[in-house]
Amino acid sequence: MRGFYGWWIVVAAFLNLFFSVGIVYYGFPVFYPSMVDSLGFTRAQLTQGFLAGFVVAALIFGILAGVLIDRWGAHRVIRVGIWFVGGSLILMGSMTRLWQYYLLCITEVVGYVLTGPIPNQVLISSWFQAKRGRAMGGAYLGLGLGGAISPLLINGLIQSFGWRHAFQIIGAMILLVLFPVAQWITRSSPRDMNLLPDGAPAGTPAVSPNVQLAPELDVGRAVRTANFWLILTGCTLTIGAIGTVTQHLILFLKDHGYSLSAASRVSSTLLVSSLAGRVIVGYFADRYSKKNVMALFYLMLALAIPILLLVRQPAGIWGFAMVFGFAMGADYMLIPLVTVECFGLPALGRLLSLIIMGYSLGQWLAPWLAGKIFDVRHSYDLAWIIVTAAALLGAAAIYKVAPGRGMPINGRRDATNQVG
Repeated sequence: MRGFYGWWIVVAAFLNLFFSVGIVYYGFPVFYPSMVDSLGFTRAQLTQGFLAGFVVAALIFGILAGVLIDRWGAHRVIRVGIWFVGGSLILMGSMTRLWQYYLLCITEVVGYVLTGPIPNQVLISSWFQAKRGRAMGGAYLGLGLGGAISPLLINGLIQSFGWRHAFQIIGAMILLVLFPVAQWITRSSPRDMNLLPDGAPAGTPAVSPNVQLAPELDVGRAVRTANFWLILTGCTLTIGAIGTVTQHLILFLKDHGYSLSAASRVSSTLLVSSLAGRVIVGYFADRYSKKNVMALFYLMLALAIPILLLVRQPAGIWGFAMVFGFAMGADYMLIPLVTVECFGLPALGRLLSLIIMGYSLGQWLAPWLAGKIFDVRHSYDLAWIIVTAAALLGAAAIYKVAPGRGMPINGRRDATNQVG
C-alpha cells in the first residue's frame, strides 16, 4: 500500500487546490482595498465580477466539464483549466476598466471550474474507496494551506511590488507549478495504470468488505431524488455563508480599525484553523455517517458567524477565526463523499458539476448581496444575521439526506436507489 500511486494523485490534487482555489479564492480579497483605491470599484462591483463569472461561465462550462471528465478523464480537463487560471491573473495586472475586470473574472471562473473542486473530487473518488475520506482530506489540506498562506503572501507581494505585479507573479507561479504536475503526474483513473482503487492487488475485490456499495443512478434519475436536492440546497446555503464571510472579512475588519496586515493575519488564522478541521473531518468521515459529520460541521459554522458582532473585542475576532475556520474543514470535501454514497461513481462528474454550479452561484450571489447591504446600510450586521440563518438551514438540509433510501421527488419509490 505504501507504494500505491494513488497517493501521488492526492499530492497532485493537493497542489491543484492549493493554487487554483486556496491561493486565488482566499487570497483575492486582499486585492480588494487596492482595487477600490486605484480603480474606484465599489464593494458590490468587486464581488459582482465573480458572480457574473459564475452566472455566465459556470452554467456552461460546469456541465461541459462534468461530461468531459466522465468521457475523457480529469487530467485532460485540468491541463486546459490551468491556462485559464494563470492567464487571467496575469492579465488582471493590466486592467484599467470595470468591463475588463468582469471579463477576466469570467475566464478565471472557467479555469476554476476546469481545475478546481470538480475534477479533483472525481480524481480522488476514482482512486480511493475504503480510504476515500482520508484521501479527500489530504487533498483538501491544499485548499486550506493555500488559503492560510495567501493573505500573508499576497499582502507581502502588494507591499513589495504593487498590486498589479502581485497579480502577475501569482498567475505565473500557477502556470509554472501546475502544468508540469498535470502533464507528468496526474492520471485520471487507476485503470490507466492497471491498478485498482486503494492499491488492492489485481484479482481482489475493489471494495473493502466494510465499505457499503452505493446505488448507481444515472444523472436523470439522480436529480429526481430528494437526496440530490437536499445536498444541493444544503451546500448552496452553507457555502454561500462561507463565501460572504471570506470575501468581506478583510473589508469588514478594516472598517473597524484593523490595518490590512492585521486583517490579513486574522484571515490567515481562519484558514490555518481549517487545516485541523480538514484532518479531523476526513478521519471521522471514514468511521461515521458522512452526512451527519457534514451536518455537524455546517451547524458549528453557522453558530460561529454571530461572533462577528463582537468585532470590537479582539478576543472575539480571534475566537471567531479559530471556530469558523475549524468548521470550514467540511466546506467542500464532504460533498463528493456524500454524493458518491448516495448515487455511485459512474456519473459522479456530471452530478458534481450540477451541485458545484448551484453552490457556486450561492458562493458569489451571497457576497454580492452582502456588498449591496453594506452600500445601503454602511454596516454588515444584517448580512451576518442573514447568512447565519442560511447556514442553519443548510445544516438541517444535509442532516435530512438519507443515503441508500432515496425517494424520487415525485413521490414514487425508486427501487434502484435502495440498499438492502
